[in-house]
Amino acid sequence: MTSITKEEIHKLLNPMKVIGLGGNPQLNEKVASTLGVPLIETTVHHFSDGEIQVNIAESVRGCDVFVIQSIQDPVNENFMELEIVLDALHRASAHTVNCVIPYLAYSRSDTKTRSREPITAKLIANLLQLTGIDRVLTIDLHASQIQGFYNVPVDHLHAMPLLAQYFLDNGIAVKDDDVVVVSPDHSGTKLARVFGQYFNAPIAIVDQRGARYDDSVHDMIGDVKGKKCIIVDDLIDTGTRLASSTRSVFAAGATKVYAAATHALLSQDAIKIVNGLPLEQIVVTDTIKHEKYPDRMVRISVDRLLAKGIDHIYTDRSIHDIFDEQNRFTKD
Repeated sequence: MTSITKEEIHKLLNPMKVIGLGGNPQLNEKVASTLGVPLIETTVHHFSDGEIQVNIAESVRGCDVFVIQSIQDPVNENFMELEIVLDALHRASAHTVNCVIPYLAYSRSDTKTRSREPITAKLIANLLQLTGIDRVLTIDLHASQIQGFYNVPVDHLHAMPLLAQYFLDNGIAVKDDDVVVVSPDHSGTKLARVFGQYFNAPIAIVDQRGARYDDSVHDMIGDVKGKKCIIVDDLIDTGTRLASSTRSVFAAGATKVYAAATHALLSQDAIKIVNGLPLEQIVVTDTIKHEKYPDRMVRISVDRLLAKGIDHIYTDRSIHDIFDEQNRFTKD
């Protein structure tokens, strides 16, 4: 008699189904292709008054469903689309409902800094959990403590090893070379320190004070004179913080300046601002889709990273194994 494994039983009883929504269709397709699982046909219709209607074309009863949606511009529309699909899956008796959110909007509002201010990241967590989700998989939250806002497991993947590997593969940053990793402000120091470990590089901090990100040149904490610098951040929104940091780093004597960030929001005049900066390259991921990108911007895909996360969740393997694999890759 042929024995059957626990994993094979799981696949028979609770097959994997993947839904890709409208936030970033190209990334959805790449993740599904990497997994070898076709996307479920899902129709999203908008009524003339803006209401959203969703139709899932096949049964999901008893399935482990993974819904991929990057909550990008238009943020509220994409979030509501996700919420409606999650509700539909819950009512359709899916075995598990897992949110795969490459970019989780509202993550910057994770604490109360002044009177009568909301903590919107917690509100988003509450709204997602109201639909009965089982898990969230996301990449590079603005603050890691947001995981604590959820009463379901949150698997927090990191794209920084992918960005670091690009700099290593292309000879831009060689270990023990004259490279300095720069944080654009004090709150990003931890991220800069982690990124710097891939190159055995020291860090520096733009000592931003007063007006949030104005046109003035700010003092530097750390030595960048004669160095090749990489400004690292979790996201690029309007581009003003990157512009302020670039001016400050060059004023402090840097020879070449690069930028690296996970999420390229590129709102308002960001493309124009970034194009006007004397940066060698800006390296980002494809968690967010745009029709147009700044010059010298390189996009690294997170499709394999997300696919690994989904596969490890589905097969009950530790997500930590992915971190170990990334660390081995960048240290070789």
